[in-house]
Amino acid sequence: MKKMMCLGTLWILLLSMGATAQPYAGENIPVVIVKNRHPGPEVMEKGGLIPMLEDMGCEIHGIDTVKLTPAEAKQYGEWHIAALENRHLGELIAKNKRDQYFTIGLLKNCNDLWGMLAGLQHLGAAEGSGPVDERSLQRDGLAGTKPLRIGLVWIDAHADFNTPETTLSGMLGGMPVAVAAGMCLTRLRLKTGLDPALPTKYIVMTGLRDVDPLEQELLDRSQCEMLSVNDIRTLSDNIGLQMERLSRLTDLIYVHIDMDVLDPEEVRGHPLTAPEGPTSRELSAALEVMFSYPKSAAIGIASLPHGENDKDLLSLKAAYRLVGGAIRGIKKR
Repeated sequence: MKKMMCLGTLWILLLSMGATAQPYAGENIPVVIVKNRHPGPEVMEKGGLIPMLEDMGCEIHGIDTVKLTPAEAKQYGEWHIAALENRHLGELIAKNKRDQYFTIGLLKNCNDLWGMLAGLQHLGAAEGSGPVDERSLQRDGLAGTKPLRIGLVWIDAHADFNTPETTLSGMLGGMPVAVAAGMCLTRLRLKTGLDPALPTKYIVMTGLRDVDPLEQELLDRSQCEMLSVNDIRTLSDNIGLQMERLSRLTDLIYVHIDMDVLDPEEVRGHPLTAPEGPTSRELSAALEVMFSYPKSAAIGIASLPHGENDKDLLSLKAAYRLVGGAIRGIKKR
């Protein structure tokens, strides 16, 4: 069951959070930002994300926004348009050379998972083969480069592991992980550039609390691993064990966060909250552990309430805490 919320921010809120910029020992963290063209991500970028990151010791090497061509924008079908947007999101990421930048995704919703994975999977050309030719990307998609093995830490109150055969809502937003794992909608996945699909043993489900019955059966038959809310709250050794496992199995790791994973008090404007979630401070501490592992290459934040849905700005402050946790983790490498 899912979701169509997004991100928004103002730089002054960092000060009200009591955030402190800690000096980074060594070179600045090189960062690229990719975002969907949507009011939330636009506000977050323009409202102060860059100063925040620079204060934390980051050096911004690029800010790229998904743009559909005029012809693409006129095409019909919500699912089809989502696939095209993801294809362009992946292309923006794939321009960057392997291991050179930390990627931050400002995402409209969880369907943007496919573009994040596709871009990381084909992150630049294989070592020694030179940069990706953008004209060939437009002509041939993301094919032609040796795909990297991408691990996924999925942090969400929902598994988003439904297929068209199991879904109760019929919403595409309840299927992105199943699509990424090659369980359904193959043509849509291929259109996004995500090929091959992720083996389920590359996926760690984190913070789940609201899973449909048939969806749970799919999870039970998969090789997905689990981290519980309690693992997050207690910073259990299971976090490190799963990150070590993914580090052995994969080349890069992507950490995806749907803001509905949090305690409902921090995401009151989200339509799909679930009780007993971790606080943003608890999750931020867990992210610090996750991003201390060198293969953690990107973070994406999706579905954050903003504007009228976040009048008290609690959700916005929570989003900053999560980004801050990831950056602090990188500093510990």
